[in-house]
Amino acid sequence: MTAADTDALPALLPLGLDGILVRFGTTFSAAANRAAQAFAAEAGALEGLSEVVPAPASVLLRYDPLAVEGARILEDARALLAARDWLALAEAPPARRWHLPVSVEAADAPDLPEIAAESGQSEDQVIAALQAARPRVLAIGFAPGQPYLGLLPPAFDLPRRAELRRVPAGALTLAIRQLVLFANASPTGWMQCGRCAFRPFQPEAPEPMPLRAGDEIRFHIAPAAELAGLDPMGGARLEVLQ
Repeated sequence: MTAADTDALPALLPLGLDGILVRFGTTFSAAANRAAQAFAAEAGALEGLSEVVPAPASVLLRYDPLAVEGARILEDARALLAARDWLALAEAPPARRWHLPVSVEAADAPDLPEIAAESGQSEDQVIAALQAARPRVLAIGFAPGQPYLGLLPPAFDLPRRAELRRVPAGALTLAIRQLVLFANASPTGWMQCGRCAFRPFQPEAPEPMPLRAGDEIRFHIAPAAELAGLDPMGGARLEVLQ
């Protein structure tokens, strides 16, 4: 691998004995995220790969070094990278839209007052902004099926807490203009602004991880009592747009 592969962006970087990291940004940006999602979709057709894993600003290409030469994977990845200006891609319209009920009652949104104060809004304005938002699934990770969603308006560019607090499964959390919908109970520095009955990881289902990178999400405010007793889909409705 040459210095030209690593000095500029996009970059190709070796990762362990069986991986190549295709990096479109050293920090998150909408352009880097679009590039990563689009590149990952096309890289799936490359021969010899065992896994293609998109992240918010990069893509991991994994291969079996006993079955295929890393140099060939690198050559194919470099050719695909040179095929277009990935960082100049326009945002594509969503192919799918999910409608998710979310409770913002006090017990389900314990950090709503803090989010409102730090963003300079009222709690009602924060709730209205969540309803009006059209976040996309930026990446899935940290835990199986767990989505990072964004971007929210600049007022929500709030830091994560330094101390960790435990949130329940289904917690909708907010920080750095993004939302995370927790697949499982977990300690986190993200602030909880709601709760969904929808589970983004359903190991017993035919499709264990229903969400895909690029999906659009719409949140609909629902009473907590309405979410009780729902199955793991939590009242979610999928709208296929393309």
